[in-house]
Amino acid sequence: MIVNTAAYHFVAIAEPGRLADAVRERATADQLVGTVLVAGEGINLFLAGAGAAIAGFYAWLGADPRFAGLQVKYSRSEHAPFARLKVKVKQEIISFRRQEGSPLAAARAPAVSPQVLRQWLRQGHDDGGRPVVMLDTRNQQEIAFGTFAGALTLPITRFTELPAALAPHRQALADATVVSFCTGGIRCEKAALWMQADGMDNVLQLDGGILGYFEAVGGEGYDGHCFVFDERVALDPQLRPLQDVAA
Repeated sequence: MIVNTAAYHFVAIAEPGRLADAVRERATADQLVGTVLVAGEGINLFLAGAGAAIAGFYAWLGADPRFAGLQVKYSRSEHAPFARLKVKVKQEIISFRRQEGSPLAAARAPAVSPQVLRQWLRQGHDDGGRPVVMLDTRNQQEIAFGTFAGALTLPITRFTELPAALAPHRQALADATVVSFCTGGIRCEKAALWMQADGMDNVLQLDGGILGYFEAVGGEGYDGHCFVFDERVALDPQLRPLQDVAA
């Protein structure tokens, strides 16, 4: 059985190239496959391999104080969904191109846990009685596989298009609690930071994204699958792959 992981962590990286080299060397030694992106703002990982090797890799990475708070999301498949290992240095670990969305320039945006969100969805409002609007920060290709029931979805193909696509909805969202979400948390975290900086003080991020929600509470309130960027194509709320073949 292959263990598949997704994780990201925003933290200042003074020498991204040096970290990328160290990650590549360790992941290669552990015979892991997948994609790792390193930038001055942090690290983004999608890695798969044998369970013991995965555990060893994340124990090694977590020993670095910069990654002590790294949260890893797990799923399993019969086959590895990546053909090889790729480790790249980028300007951003997820491209947004908005300084107001920089996770290093401000405190982390407020988050809501999967457990609390599930309760809000059940009762139809947050704890203060405000309506809850789920804001999908993913692109149209991903949304086509599934999203939260009744979510506000935007006609975007790239994350950088989100600010302009959201503009027509801003007034309608003013009296709601807006919960931004994405696959694993990285985009909805940046989006929530940008929205806060742009004057929206009613925004939360879903901690851990859709995959974190599936892992913690299942698929209640979610319709369909969650698209993933590998050979599994998408995962259902039980984290089972839509397709399970060798990459």
